[in-house]
Amino acid sequence: MLSSHAAAIDPTATAKTFRVIEADDPDSVFEYLDTASSRAGIYALSQKLALPRMAIIGLGGTGSYVLDVVAKTPVHGIHLFDGDHYLQHNAFRSPGAATLAELKAAPKKVHYFRDRYAPMRRNIVAQDFHIDAANADCLDGMVFVFLCVDRGDVKRPIIEKLEALGIPYVDVGMGIDLVDDKLQGIVRTTTCTARMNAHVRDKKRIGLSAGAADDLYAKNIQIADLNAALAVIKWKKLFGFYLDLDDEHHCTYTLDGNMLLNEDKP
Repeated sequence: MLSSHAAAIDPTATAKTFRVIEADDPDSVFEYLDTASSRAGIYALSQKLALPRMAIIGLGGTGSYVLDVVAKTPVHGIHLFDGDHYLQHNAFRSPGAATLAELKAAPKKVHYFRDRYAPMRRNIVAQDFHIDAANADCLDGMVFVFLCVDRGDVKRPIIEKLEALGIPYVDVGMGIDLVDDKLQGIVRTTTCTARMNAHVRDKKRIGLSAGAADDLYAKNIQIADLNAALAVIKWKKLFGFYLDLDDEHHCTYTLDGNMLLNEDKP
């Protein structure tokens, strides 16, 4: 009401001072207000992503980028599961920039990423162990899971537990080869929900054997820009943030033709 009149007197006058607004709600997950959502007019829409508890299993080149996006949404509790240390090669396939001192300290990945995002948000829970058949009960109570590990035999007990608990999840993978002097191949995003999960085994969408790691993962090569985006988009579709007319539960992206293929629909 006032700004237009003030601007008539002084064209440089503005109410948009962009002052920092701390979060005064003790129940907020953020240390400061999410002014990006309110500025875009999607604050109410963003609240669809305010899940009580979700998990990211594996914090390599995929899980770390998933976390970077999820940390900026109103998910109440983000549980990180990984027993590995954050080493020098990890710095080149994860968001942000680690210091030399941090790399020399070689912290557990879950501790490194929890502390990295602590200035911005609360309730990131670091679980510094790998999940197996003996401890898979730790997933009980999760509303959604990102499965970001490469070995099929490691995935098997996790997937069995998620299906037993009825927890939806997204699994990602890639099959890429070096041909001549360029990389080519396919990136996969497989979704499992209560409405559809048999395709994992019936169509062998996710390899569950010890030798089922995707080609580049088996060679210990990861390309960060190929990993996380489709998985995060599918998660946001499942919870109503994005419109989803196709409801596919298996999607592949082919690099050389820039082609998306949707399959496995309930």
